[in-house]
Amino acid sequence: MFSEWLEMLRDEFAHYNRGKFQRDLLAGLTVAAVALPLALAFGVASGADAAAGLVTAILAGILIGGLGGAPFQISGPTGAMSAVLIVLAARYGLGGVWVAGVIAGLIILVTGALRLGRIVSLIPTPVISGFTSGIAVIIALGQIDNFLGIKTPAAERITQKIAYYFVQGVEPNWGAVGLALVVMLVMIYWPRLPQGSHIPGSLMGIVVATLLSLLPGIDAPAIGTIPRTILLEQRLTFAAIPWENVGALIVPALSIAALGAIESLLCAAVGGNMTGIRPHNNIELVAQGLGNILIPFFGGVPATAAIARTSVAIKSGSITRLTSVIHSLALLAIVFVAAPLIGRVPLAALAGVLLVTAWRMNEWHAIHFFFGKRLKHAMIAFTVTLAATVLLDLTQAILIGFAMSSLIFMAQMSELQISRRPVDGAQMAAAGHGNNHHHDNAAVYYLSGPLFFAAVRRLHEAVEKHDPADARLIFSMRGVPLIDATGIAVLREIFHRQHAGGGDLLLAGVDSRVESLLRRSGFLDEFGPQRIYWGTDEAIVALGAKVSLLPPVVEDMTGDLSHEAQASLVFAPHAERAEHAETDF
Repeated sequence: MFSEWLEMLRDEFAHYNRGKFQRDLLAGLTVAAVALPLALAFGVASGADAAAGLVTAILAGILIGGLGGAPFQISGPTGAMSAVLIVLAARYGLGGVWVAGVIAGLIILVTGALRLGRIVSLIPTPVISGFTSGIAVIIALGQIDNFLGIKTPAAERITQKIAYYFVQGVEPNWGAVGLALVVMLVMIYWPRLPQGSHIPGSLMGIVVATLLSLLPGIDAPAIGTIPRTILLEQRLTFAAIPWENVGALIVPALSIAALGAIESLLCAAVGGNMTGIRPHNNIELVAQGLGNILIPFFGGVPATAAIARTSVAIKSGSITRLTSVIHSLALLAIVFVAAPLIGRVPLAALAGVLLVTAWRMNEWHAIHFFFGKRLKHAMIAFTVTLAATVLLDLTQAILIGFAMSSLIFMAQMSELQISRRPVDGAQMAAAGHGNNHHHDNAAVYYLSGPLFFAAVRRLHEAVEKHDPADARLIFSMRGVPLIDATGIAVLREIFHRQHAGGGDLLLAGVDSRVESLLRRSGFLDEFGPQRIYWGTDEAIVALGAKVSLLPPVVEDMTGDLSHEAQASLVFAPHAERAEHAETDF
């Protein structure tokens, strides 16, 4: 694996020059501007403090970004991880968070070293979307204290916290409430202004709220002292490890490891689709594991890849992993230079950032797709996972999510057989259907079995492996009895790929149930009914060719997943998250 990493670095920095460094520098500074308010907010939301969030962002950018399997990946504290950690901190304290983070790092490292990253692709999109929405609810409800400017006793579950508000009652600090609302309004409306593209709305909102907090009559709790160091006074040491609780921390560590791996590979897949660069998933997991093993010894909290920060880096012109390192060095400089100013930031301002972030981290496109198109299995999986995440312990929610994945898999999945036969242009010409050169790069794919999340990736990988974007393809679907949301997303992705590259995609022998679902999902409106034929022969004639007599090439995709192959994690629903370039989760 080390030799693979060195080869990846050689390819990444081949022909590197001053111009490319300038692009990395600009992208790194831009990402730092986005990461600063989020690091502060997620540090507090994790049950630690703002300084812990900054240390996590700095070290994750250097360690995970520098050693990772994707040149575009930006890691740090995230909203999803903070929702898990706040519960752990309430139960075991920061020591428990740190030890669980180290154990999770070991689990992730071993997962990558054993090249087991492809297991994550077996988790269907509705389960991930439900878990994400549940975490968004927890983040929002967990910020009620800071939003109201009050302090209530810690609780292990968010439902206990909500019950306390109704039973005991609270007296809001209206100054804090006003500051939080100001931040939320700035984050919503600032990007719509011409200058909004230059400064992140979250950063602008915090600046405005901090200035307003200096006015007479506003007494809102602030972050407090930010130490000018990355080696915090409160940090994990071997002497401070709570050995009596280590056994109890194994299950929470598994949750942290699962969440970290899912978020990292999601981010890698989304970034890979944006850049066209294939991420090395197992190397990425090893780097995530190493980073999370080391970060607690500096006082930081578990980290994972952040989709929106990664998207900002890519959109800002990032070329190499130096963008991640530069973003960390910029944050480090801010810690040394502006620590006193950061300490004046009101906690209510961070609550405003997190409330908007919680709203935006919901995968609304996926939710509308599941419920708008009445996809029964997707709706059930999404709803059950969301409810379990909010009402139960997050560890239990992850286990339920995996159980839902297994149930859906067993209920829907059967083996998908794929055979490919190239079109013979010479036979086409002999039959009088046109000239040879008009029918190069044409092939028929014979499909047998349901197009579902756990198998449809093989179809996408087969097309990517054997046919360029300008190829003309026919999918013979007479053997496809059913299709799910992921299957539709993959068909859409392949169609867009061929259409954009000058090729084409036709469907033949589509089952009536499959055609009905394609119509309900809106795919046929985009695809065009003229591209669907009753039989394969009609589709071949439409291309002006016939299938050669060569034996079929049956694809049996195994091994590590490429970024294109992770259809169950990436397509339409999760790619939407990359569009939120100024906030993260």
